[in-house]
Amino acid sequence: MPRARTQKSKNESETLPLIPDLSVFAESWNKAFENFKKIELSELKASELSFDNEKLIEIQGNYLKEATELWSSGLNRESKLDDKRFQGEAWEQNPIASFAAAIYLLNTKTLMAMTDALHADAKTQARVKYAVEQLSAASSPSNFLALNAEAQQKIIDTKGESLTKGIQNLLHDISQGHISMTDEKDFNVGQNVATTEGSVVFENEFFQLIEYKPQTSKVYTAPLLLVPPCINKYYILDLQPKNSFVKYCVDQGFRTFIVSWSNPHQEMSHATWDDYVEKGVLKAIQVVKEVCNVPKINALGFCVGGTLLTSALAVAAQKGEDPVQSATLLTTLIDFEHSGILDVFIDESFVKLKEIEFADGGLMSGRDMASTFSFLRPNDLVWNYVVGNYLKGETPPAFDLLYWNSDSTNLAGPMYAWYLRNTYLENNLIKPCQATICDLPIDLNLIKIPMYIYGSREDHIVPIDAAYASTHIFKGKKRFVMGASGHIAGVINPPASNKRSHWIGPENKFPASVDAWIKTAKEHPGSWWTDWSKWLASHSGAQIAAPKSLGRLKYKPIEPAPGRYVKVKS
Repeated sequence: MPRARTQKSKNESETLPLIPDLSVFAESWNKAFENFKKIELSELKASELSFDNEKLIEIQGNYLKEATELWSSGLNRESKLDDKRFQGEAWEQNPIASFAAAIYLLNTKTLMAMTDALHADAKTQARVKYAVEQLSAASSPSNFLALNAEAQQKIIDTKGESLTKGIQNLLHDISQGHISMTDEKDFNVGQNVATTEGSVVFENEFFQLIEYKPQTSKVYTAPLLLVPPCINKYYILDLQPKNSFVKYCVDQGFRTFIVSWSNPHQEMSHATWDDYVEKGVLKAIQVVKEVCNVPKINALGFCVGGTLLTSALAVAAQKGEDPVQSATLLTTLIDFEHSGILDVFIDESFVKLKEIEFADGGLMSGRDMASTFSFLRPNDLVWNYVVGNYLKGETPPAFDLLYWNSDSTNLAGPMYAWYLRNTYLENNLIKPCQATICDLPIDLNLIKIPMYIYGSREDHIVPIDAAYASTHIFKGKKRFVMGASGHIAGVINPPASNKRSHWIGPENKFPASVDAWIKTAKEHPGSWWTDWSKWLASHSGAQIAAPKSLGRLKYKPIEPAPGRYVKVKS
């Protein structure tokens, strides 16, 4: 805490709260300012950082002005802090804690402003900003028991029980290897998540193929294959009946299949991107065609699943094959020029390190991947649970999406290294014949099938402009739809919930930028699922009697959904 002094009231009968000495904060600020200017980021090819002096003068002036206002009000502050970490009666009634929080917020705002004053290329500036955000999030007064007024009050109110529970929660999370984001004992895969009825009709070392039981008397002729990301479990698309995308597809009369990726262990440590394309997506397409006895199918790819699906379509096109008659891409990166916050981690040295690390095989830990994604939103997905679980001794509420988020999946190292170089680093997929997949130079211009492309407006993993960029890559007819919310919540938005909105632009008109497209788009309340199902129906042929059994001939049911693969832990 800073040095402080006391003042007496006019009648000398009571002592006013302590008021901090501004000189201490000014001195601390100057030291922080000088240290920040001296940051060296050799790996960013910047031996010394420089700043816009005019902006710095403005930032310093604003800081001193706001610090003076804080000093003048001292610990008599009565206004609420505009930050959910510091709201509630305990913070309001503890002047020392609320003052510390106010100083913290001022310092954080000032440091973030300094990152905008940095003279550097966009990537270096993004990395500095990311580092400052991480440091600021970690140093919040709310993260420390000695400074968290709410946690302190709870210890008093519960007579120490919250502290005991917090220690128990900490020990539990240490033993399981990750922070609990939800009450995980409330969920069981196959019992209350991933419950849509179906059977595994094919499996190899890379995936199980699940066929779902039709729930309508008739189904469309062209079946639908869902390709989820291999960096997560497939049941993000089949959480619970009320929000299951899989169930929705089945209920609309689509004969639905899904790829349930295996959770790689040492026996798959040498798997490559080619393997995932050839033995994964292309094999799944072949099996679905044979099970349904059709020449073509419809396919949907979600996130990295969409990138894999696109790679598979490009390989097929290069061979002169055309097994898919329409494709849907959900929050999928194909053009990696604007790849969002994840780009801060990627440079030549990082990719080379991974290539060396996985030259002889190996696994990229699913837990490490999950941790990286969580720290992209540190206050919401890390420190929020540190405070709740450990300082307050709370049990997080049951939430299916966060249970799925904690159910991590490993990646085969060679596949991961290829992906980093050819997508985030070199953006080779969109360059004709620059990337080689399955021994073929691929050209996405050869993919001319109708496409439904979806992006989420607040997506921090696949930014909306990156999702929109796919409209300029593929040559066939396209429909682009933007949904509200983020990477997952925007996608998992069932019509029955009547939440959020989606936007649709003029048919087959795609201006250069997503901002220009948004100006022409019309907002529609509710889920985008209904628009998509109408679009897909128009590409699914006539309706026929639903099959009475699952599988076909050599593809007889192996086991009930959700199958074994999805239950394997990292």
